[in-house]
Amino acid sequence: MSLVGYGVLVGVPVISTAWVRLLGFTEVEVGRVAGADLGGLAIGAVLTALVVANMNRRVLVLIAVAIAVGANAACLVMVSYEQVLWLRLIAGIGSGIYTAVAIATLGGTAKPARAFNLMLFAFAFSQALEMYVLPQLSMNGIYLVFIGCYVFGLLFLHWIPPRPVDKSLDVEVDVAESDGEHHVEHRHVPAYVPWLVLGAMVATYINIGAYWTYIELASLASEASPTWVSQLLVYTSFFSIVGCLVATVISNRFGLARPLLMTLVLQAIIVGMLAGGINNTNILISMFSFNFLWIFVDVYQMSTVANVDHSGRFAALMPGAQGLGQILGPNIAASILAAGLGYQGVFIMCALASLTGMLIYLFMYLRLRKTIPALADAS
Repeated sequence: MSLVGYGVLVGVPVISTAWVRLLGFTEVEVGRVAGADLGGLAIGAVLTALVVANMNRRVLVLIAVAIAVGANAACLVMVSYEQVLWLRLIAGIGSGIYTAVAIATLGGTAKPARAFNLMLFAFAFSQALEMYVLPQLSMNGIYLVFIGCYVFGLLFLHWIPPRPVDKSLDVEVDVAESDGEHHVEHRHVPAYVPWLVLGAMVATYINIGAYWTYIELASLASEASPTWVSQLLVYTSFFSIVGCLVATVISNRFGLARPLLMTLVLQAIIVGMLAGGINNTNILISMFSFNFLWIFVDVYQMSTVANVDHSGRFAALMPGAQGLGQILGPNIAASILAAGLGYQGVFIMCALASLTGMLIYLFMYLRLRKTIPALADAS
């Protein structure tokens, strides 16, 4: 269900190009529409976070499907920019509720890091499938695929627990005693910890949202081969699989925080390198690295929140933080393009957003090292 909920986010490069080619939207309008869709994701997730700890989650899923299917169906007949803008916002809200319930449920499992890793492993295959299938469809065909996926997800509704088992915000810490024995203590985690993670998530998804929305359009305006770039959108998705495996190995050895800090620095470098111009070589390096590191970021961020939040309230906000970053990223990029700063300005902004996320995590990590060291280096 989480894969279905993230379907539009994954397919943004292809959908953005389809809006330009099939509906005649401008590059700036594409940024606004993509931002509305992904901003709706944020709104839906925030609404879900308010009630997910107490309301029946299966009812929430049914409401989400009704909203998402209805809005996507309306897009089949309403094709003007203003109509599509509002319909994608509504569809995004349904998607946000749907995704937030799925993520909150995964976060409440006994081993959330493993659950998110498995989700992202499957995510790599679904991403590649979307990149391959969606470009071959009409605009209505793309909307019908989304409708079908939401309806298909209802088959798994009985797997969703109606309510969370535990609503506490704490973490288990292994404490060594003077005689060498160990015992487990429950330490309350300050609320600022998950909020800082969510804030950093917004910053990192400003980068991801802008990059992923405009990467194909930027390449079409460069010396890179359009056919080459279309192939990369498919094949680089599979590199996320490697990212899942490597992320698990690294986090088991070094924890979550330190690898995440390094990942965000590297991500800033690989998106910023395109500011000097795009060619077949550097877009290959950038797109492969981007997909590889994207998985790192998601695994580490989601697992950090899930380690301390058992109610699902903060976990449900993760798609909201991602969606907020996704609405800000494309809209900031659209404003940069409207100001005549070109794609060079867009990629510089992406790099700065990634570094901003890194600085937020660095602040959180240093604070936790002083208060709850075991959580700071948790895996």
